[in-house]
Amino acid sequence: MDQISKAAEFIADLRFALRQKPQIPETFRPDTLVSGYAVQEGVVDRLLEKNGGHAVGYKVACTNKLAQELLGTDTPFYGRLLSPFVYQSPARLNAQDFSMRVIEAEFSFQLAGDLPREGAPYGRESVADAVAVVLPSIEIVDTRYTVWTEVPLPSLISDNGCNSGWVRGKATEAWRHIDLASHEVRLRVNGVDKLSGSGSAVLGHPLNSLVWLANTLCEQGKALKAGDLVSTGVCTDIYLAEPDDHIVADFGTLGTAEVTFF
Repeated sequence: MDQISKAAEFIADLRFALRQKPQIPETFRPDTLVSGYAVQEGVVDRLLEKNGGHAVGYKVACTNKLAQELLGTDTPFYGRLLSPFVYQSPARLNAQDFSMRVIEAEFSFQLAGDLPREGAPYGRESVADAVAVVLPSIEIVDTRYTVWTEVPLPSLISDNGCNSGWVRGKATEAWRHIDLASHEVRLRVNGVDKLSGSGSAVLGHPLNSLVWLANTLCEQGKALKAGDLVSTGVCTDIYLAEPDDHIVADFGTLGTAEVTFF
């Protein structure tokens, strides 16, 4: 078994057992972004083989300065959204299905058209033209590492970008007149406002996150497709959820995404 396969099996086995380790063993730990994404593909294949379903899109991480400072990086990275772990709001999830429950309120898009490699590099207007709808969403971040802020970036990428769940709210088709950068987002926990932010936290504008992803995938020989969902990154600080928490990500006129942990 080669090093990529060993690392993918290591991460997938930890996910299946809901266990954590300090690091991927050094003998097969990925040490570049390229090898990290190669391990991620192997992890995704194993998750879908065990749980069924299919990939439905992408999550983009570290689009927020707070998140970049937390993880010690100045570049975004991505993971895959997988149908077995996508939930319709309001969602009710077992807290014991996660090693940790980091909650991130995020603007998400669903694409109406492809963004092929032939069209790259993309800008904000060209990706906006491919967007069908905007969705309020909550990403549930979980990781296989005991101290996730102390592992190198390729290891975080390997763990499917630390995505363990995604809750989608209702889609809005008429979104082009809304200034997503200044649009306020609030996170409420058990009826109490905990955090607030706006789309400007996401690389200055949520569409900038989509631009980054479209161009990065093209550089990797891949491409976004019509129907793909893209969660663009956290708009506020993160919140670590506890069992029995009821969490609402409130996007105002764009609606809400809700999750309760039992």
